[in-house]
Amino acid sequence: MITGEIKNRIDQIWDTFWTGGITNSLTILEQMTYLFFMKMLDDAQLKREATAGLFGGKIENPTFRPGESWHNPETDRDVPYDTLRWNIFKDYEASKLFNTVRNDVFPFIKNLGDAKESAYSRFMKDAVFLIQNPRTLVKVVDGINSLDMNNRDTMGDVYEYILGKMAASGTNGQFRTPRHIIRMMVELMQPTLKDQICDPAMGSAGFIVESAKYIQDHFKSELLNKENAEHYRGTMFHGFDTDFTMLRIGALNLMLHGVDSPDVKYQDSLSTSNTDENKYTLCLANPPFAGSVDSDDIAKSLLTVTPTKKTELLFVSLFIRMLKLGGRCASIVPDGVLFGDSKAHKALRQELVDNQRLQAVISMPSGVFQPYSGVSTAILVFTKTNAGGTDKVWFYDMKADGFSLDQKRTEVAENDIPDVIARFANLQAEEPRTRKEQSFLVPVDEIRENGYVLSINKYKEIEREKVEYEPSDVILGRIEKTEEEIVAALKEFRAKFID
Repeated sequence: MITGEIKNRIDQIWDTFWTGGITNSLTILEQMTYLFFMKMLDDAQLKREATAGLFGGKIENPTFRPGESWHNPETDRDVPYDTLRWNIFKDYEASKLFNTVRNDVFPFIKNLGDAKESAYSRFMKDAVFLIQNPRTLVKVVDGINSLDMNNRDTMGDVYEYILGKMAASGTNGQFRTPRHIIRMMVELMQPTLKDQICDPAMGSAGFIVESAKYIQDHFKSELLNKENAEHYRGTMFHGFDTDFTMLRIGALNLMLHGVDSPDVKYQDSLSTSNTDENKYTLCLANPPFAGSVDSDDIAKSLLTVTPTKKTELLFVSLFIRMLKLGGRCASIVPDGVLFGDSKAHKALRQELVDNQRLQAVISMPSGVFQPYSGVSTAILVFTKTNAGGTDKVWFYDMKADGFSLDQKRTEVAENDIPDVIARFANLQAEEPRTRKEQSFLVPVDEIRENGYVLSINKYKEIEREKVEYEPSDVILGRIEKTEEEIVAALKEFRAKFID
């Protein structure tokens, strides 16, 4: 958790951008990532230099080479590496600091891709520095300066707080699945160090980051092993997106959580360019809803399962293709996927039930994605088998997620998430529960009989209480008596005040 002092500092930085003329929340976050990265590079080298100094040695392959110069391809001149370091330029006066960062430091981090392999630097090619006011830059640099970029726990929380501010601003909220919903899905799937985790519509990398935090919390001792640590930092996590801005934001989010070199790349996951098949052991995602794509560019392997252009169906088909046998998936889908009656909708549900192992359908309240959307959604949980295995499907009617379901989304006491996690971890105990309760199991044969409809409303029983009304003559008598009282009161009023 970050302190109130740090939150206030971030709020002040955010306000500084606004007063400096940058009001789009996504642009603010993007510009902050550039400055965070500049400081991160220098903080990391300062730490390495301090360690080497204790032993009288020098560091290998430094980002900033002491006594040497870097050739700026944009200005065609040599710049001393020292002037590119945060701890040096932060003390410059306003105009010199602004010119140094805009003209030299920013081009430097844009050209790190070949020499300095990090997921973030790979996506800097089209980056644009948009801070135009020297005083604005000075205030932002002063605000960021006290943050320790080597403290990954704190910086991870800082970044999530900034992402929360972006969502709260009401702009670009589509990029951010509520953190507590992501955390619930990760805890349902319980990733391990043996997993290869993928989100093919990663956005700000929330699912990957939350999976990384889960691994950190549950496998601390195992991460001390060199092989496990290298897998965690470089080969465990995979994410794709078609927006370079979101790739930069997501990559830095991962770096701040200790995942330095994830397999994060620009890719249209539904297109023919994505050839991943039988590759991952866990998919976690909230793919785009209600979209459609050019049918000529959709991978043909996806269309064999779901002949459609609807992205919410194609992504589920993609998860099946990308997973290894035994691989698991938890994905958010709009409710229409559960009961849509098109050929593609039915084909996808039949694929999940008959050819894979569908385990759970968790219906979420429609306010979960407020204030951006009131769409009703659910979470599908399944395992890839290519040989069936669905026996009984667990349905849960989630009515509360710990926040009000209006546009304000204020914190409330009602919260079904702990119950969802606990019950999913012990599905055998769900056997005796009836259809009148909040969760229950439905045999696969019943789902087939109902045309593979996966809406909980199709299976739950609603208990109606019989209401006994008074006989009509009694009700009419009471109405007549009331009418007589009204007439009498009117006569009394007329006699007293009019006649």
